[in-house]
This record gives sequence, C-alpha cells and structure tokens, in this order.
Amino acid sequence: MELKTKILAEENKQEIVITRDFELPVELLYKAYVEPEIVEQWMGTKVVKMECIKHGSYHFVTTDPMGNQHHFSGTIHDCETNVRIIRTFEMEQTPFAPQLEYLEFIPVDASNSQLRMQIVFKSVEMRNNLLKMPFAAGLNMAHNRLEQVSLK
Repeated sequence: MELKTKILAEENKQEIVITRDFELPVELLYKAYVEPEIVEQWMGTKVVKMECIKHGSYHFVTTDPMGNQHHFSGTIHDCETNVRIIRTFEMEQTPFAPQLEYLEFIPVDASNSQLRMQIVFKSVEMRNNLLKMPFAAGLNMAHNRLEQVSLK
C-alpha cells in the first residue's frame, strides 16, 4: 500500500523533503501543529511546552509500552500563522544531532491543503540513519491520525 505522506531523500544530500496533502483547510492543518491538545491526539505524545512564537520553544514526552520516557524538544525560530514554522528538532538521549525543520502550510483550495517539510540534518550519514528506522511508516500513521482528529 502506498503511503500518503511522501518522503524525498535524494542521494548524498543532508536533507529530506516531506509532503502530504490533507482534506483540511490550511487554517485547521496549521492549528493541528500548534495547539497542544490537538498535537497530543495525533502525535500520541504529551506536550509539556508549546510556544509557537518567534524564539519560542516546545517540549514533548512520549512514553513507550515499557514505560520509558522519550523527550523531544526544539526552538521555534519563526512562526507565521497558517503559513510556516521554522524550528529545530532534537531527540534527546539519542545519537541524532538536532535537525532544522522548515514547515510550510500551503492552501490548495478552500477545503484542502498541503504540508511541505524540509528537514536538514548535520550530515548525510545522520539523515540515512534516521531513514533506516521506521520513520516513514510512523510519520504516515501520525498524519493519518491527524486527518481523523476533530479540529473544529
């Protein structure tokens, strides 16, 4: 089965580009990325902090089935409502260096939108190591849940 969330990883580049079309107006897609209660629903994580403002920050905690906690955090460098978020993303206590993420929320028409994410890694090797994990399937599952969440 083809995944709705597309990941483009060109050879020998330190980036990936992720795109996903949603049957949601751009305002609701953006809201799903900045409102803690909604983020928790589709990402399956606890939002400890969410400041979607220039120079803000965020912190998520996910508990796995064995009870281990995994922390994810970053700095918001820019946040323009319904247009873009530029942020860092760090998986704490892992060998992965922080990443730089550019999220664009693109209106297609009144009831559809597209998410475009460009993620820049410290190295090609770091990017390739992430892609060896079930990253694509996990992101696709999360985006599928996002479509099911009541965003009204």
